[in-house]
Amino acid sequence: MKTLESSQYIGKWRLRFVYGMALILFVVAAGRLFYLTVVDKAFLQNQGEIRAVRTESIPATRGMILDRRGEPLAVSTPTWTIIANPKALWRMPSDPTVGVGPEQEIKRLAEVMGVGRAWLQEKFEANKNRSFMYLRRQIPPQEADAIMAAKVLGVSKMKEYKRFYPAGEVASHVVGFTNIDDKGQEGIELAYDAALQGQPGERRYLKDLSGNIIHGIGDEIHERPGENIELSIDLRLQYLAYRELKAAVTEHRATSASAVILDVKTGEILAMVNQPSYNPNDRSALEYEELRNRAVIDLFEPGSTMKPFTISAALMSGQYSTESIIDTSPGYMRFGRFTIRDAANYGAIDFEKLLIKSSNVGASKVALSLSQDAVWNMDYELGIGSPVGIGFPGEATGVLPSHPKWHPAEVAALSYGYGLSVSTLQLAQAYMALANHGYRVPVTIFKQDIPAEGKQVIPSQVAGDVVKMMEAVVQRGSGKAAQIPGYRVAGKTGTVHKVGSKGYEYDQYIALFAGVAPASNPRLAMVVMVNDPKGREYYGGEVAAPVFSRVMEGALTTLNIYPDMPEGLREVRLQTKKLPYQVAQGG
Repeated sequence: MKTLESSQYIGKWRLRFVYGMALILFVVAAGRLFYLTVVDKAFLQNQGEIRAVRTESIPATRGMILDRRGEPLAVSTPTWTIIANPKALWRMPSDPTVGVGPEQEIKRLAEVMGVGRAWLQEKFEANKNRSFMYLRRQIPPQEADAIMAAKVLGVSKMKEYKRFYPAGEVASHVVGFTNIDDKGQEGIELAYDAALQGQPGERRYLKDLSGNIIHGIGDEIHERPGENIELSIDLRLQYLAYRELKAAVTEHRATSASAVILDVKTGEILAMVNQPSYNPNDRSALEYEELRNRAVIDLFEPGSTMKPFTISAALMSGQYSTESIIDTSPGYMRFGRFTIRDAANYGAIDFEKLLIKSSNVGASKVALSLSQDAVWNMDYELGIGSPVGIGFPGEATGVLPSHPKWHPAEVAALSYGYGLSVSTLQLAQAYMALANHGYRVPVTIFKQDIPAEGKQVIPSQVAGDVVKMMEAVVQRGSGKAAQIPGYRVAGKTGTVHKVGSKGYEYDQYIALFAGVAPASNPRLAMVVMVNDPKGREYYGGEVAAPVFSRVMEGALTTLNIYPDMPEGLREVRLQTKKLPYQVAQGG
């Protein structure tokens, strides 16, 4: 009897134990469920979203770069980029007997893309643990549609923008270019990359394990396009200057060249061109040297183009007038072992003849008669030795040496443009101030509706007198090739020996011409620099002045600037321009 009762007792406890364990397991499971669904809900949702929810960036259209008349210099065109999810592809079931599997998908993709199967398979295998891989970037829509029509697992497309430069090599040094990720690399594209980029948008969506989009999540954040930038460049003048500069480099077999045109009233850069150049739309054969914006970066000694400013300093000192006479006899000056020479002994000359003959001796004697800092102060006020400040990457500062005590030879060299260095843009800035009645306004690469406030650096009367003297250089001196039918032109030539590893190279030159027009009331200032012309012609009056004439004539007529030469002199000037001329050694 006890045995039966004991068996029943044990059976009841076993049943209670099973029920108890079941209850405990239920409580644990319910507690865990409560913890996961309530306490740890945010963490689990986040982990689930990481695995299933995707956030896609919507690219913003990069802002356009325009010239002053609204002509496009840089625009963005929509393209498609083909991407793949290698991890999803390698997860798919493989059954070679029915032609299903990653290898078969890769084969189909290779055929439609027109690439080698082995290469593509190697690319997928190298990225098999990744969920993102570029296949082909920035291709036309029809090509993208053909690839997507193959419906390869894990392959999709996304929208991108590709930069296009309508002016090509003509404006490449000004505009610059972007890389494949639409980031600025050179020029305006680099300097103002943040403003041009804009703000990307964003969309979220849910994907299944195969990478297919199930549905969108939340509201789409729309992209904000980048800002458009309107430059001061006039594309018509840019084309004209580029064509003539390239022709001159070819004709004279020069190493490089640059030219700048400024509006003397507003300080706007209307044209800035360089040789050699490059095509930003096709950079497959690009060389580093072609990237240089030489008008802004390259430095050179300006030579005789600085003599007008030496005369300006003399007139401002009160020691000289426009009628003053300088005795340049015997045609040379000695400073120890250093000798300054003119092409001939010009004797007693006035300032106008000093510029016409480009007398180094005359400029030196004038500078040495002034306070030792007079010429230096003049150059400094014109912006020599200081950055122009247009915001370009790598802009050169230039060199304007300063000494506690000047040696006479140093003062003399500075007076005729040696011992200092400038960029083409800096020299153009100095001539712009002289042309603007001595009033220097800031140089800018952006279109100006209202001219910026400037500074009077040369008295208006002095600036006007010096411009008249420079007009004589074009009429009767080394700058005759700069003449323009119907217009009065003022300017100065320069021919500078290049500096080599052992000093000045006497068979290598830089040819310069700096001028303004119309001389009666200057509107434009232009500087042409041709580096190392290798033909028989190498003087500034032979190489650079003709470029100035052709470009400035086109610029004046394009901008509808009325001729200022009296009618009776126009025919005489046309005949004079055709005559051969001799150029002085100094210019």
